[in-house]
Formats: sequence, C-alpha cells, structure tokens
Amino acid sequence: MTTVLFWDIDGTLLTTKRAGIFALEEAASEVIGETVSLTNIETAGMTDPIIAANILKQYGLSPEPKLVDQLLACYVNYLPKSLPRREGYVLEGVIEILDALHDRTDVVSMLLTGNIEAGAKAKLTYYGLADYFSGGGFSDKTETRVDIAQQALAIASEKYGAIPSEKTYVIGDTPHDIHCGKAIGARVIAVATGKYDQESLEEHQPWWTIPSLPSSTVFMEKIGLKI
Repeated sequence: MTTVLFWDIDGTLLTTKRAGIFALEEAASEVIGETVSLTNIETAGMTDPIIAANILKQYGLSPEPKLVDQLLACYVNYLPKSLPRREGYVLEGVIEILDALHDRTDVVSMLLTGNIEAGAKAKLTYYGLADYFSGGGFSDKTETRVDIAQQALAIASEKYGAIPSEKTYVIGDTPHDIHCGKAIGARVIAVATGKYDQESLEEHQPWWTIPSLPSSTVFMEKIGLKI
C-alpha cells in the first residue's frame, strides 16, 4: 500500500530568502500604482490568494477575484527574476530524503502548498526539486489550506486508491500545515525550519515535531518504511 507524503514548500523544503515577498511587492506596486511593502502583512503559512487580497485591502482596494488574479499573474512574471537575486537554498536534509524516496514504489511525494501552481513550479524548478514531486494541492482554485489539503488528498486517492490515515503524512513548518493535515486525518510532521520554533509548533499537537529534517534513515523508519 502506498504511503503518501504531502510537502509544504516555503520554510519546509526551501527558503527563497524573501524572493517571493519581493516579487509580490513588485507585482502589487505595478497593479496598484504605488510602492507596496509587505512588512505588516502576515505571509507565513498563508495562501497566495489570501496574501494578495490582504495587500489590496491594506492599500484601499476591494479584493475582487479579477484583481487578485491580476496581481498573482503579475507575481508569476516577477518571481523567476526575483529568485536569482536572493541567496535562497534548499533546507537541510531535504535532498537526502527526497533522493532516498524517489525510486521507491511504496511511497510518493506530493505537494500541499499555499502557493499557486505556477509559483510553486518556479520555485521548485529554480532549486532543482521539481522532478521529485507528483502533483498535489495548490491555491489556484481555493484559498483555504483545508480545502487545498482535501484537494490534494482527492488527487492522491484517485491516483493510488484509498489511503489510510496512518499512510498519509503532511510535512510543514507552520500551525496552518498542522491544522490542514489534521483536517484530512493525516499524521503531521512539523519541522521548525521556518518562522515557528519547536515549542510553538508543539502547542498545536502534531504527530511529530523536529528542529529540522533528520537523516533519510531516521525519517523512513519513523514513517514505517523498510530500509
């Protein structure tokens, strides 16, 4: 039976060192017509459409779907130019684990992210991670994390059949990841490589809380895969 791992991107797999934030600021400045700063707008664990809507509201505009879509389309144009300007990197343990899992037939890595799909693809491609993942849930069609999680699970179930909760894992770095993972009955692995420390994540009672991703052997043993 297939084990399915749903991975968050920002703060879990990689850090862009705010390249995404700068791309959003540039896109919003173009759409709104004035210099935009995201300094006072929460982004960690938030979905792209919600971030875009909050930017528009902060600058006195109604977050109509058409305007949100316009801002995000502009963001997708700026993102590939923004990524090389920052010293982002793939986080500790990610490549080792993804390499160890990649050729196995009993486990699959998918995405569960607040990124829109084009933004996720740009980031993963730039950092050399795109080929490790087999689709997933994105924020293009829904702006809430729980809905994205349900979307991702439905896609996985269609591909691999019914997946029991003990074979379903969500790996993320924020309370939002923990909550959406629990909403689909998954075991949540909370990794403190983003904004939140272990203590803050532990308050939300994930299945496993770790400071960073461990060795591939430790990781696979923890999720019940034979070495």
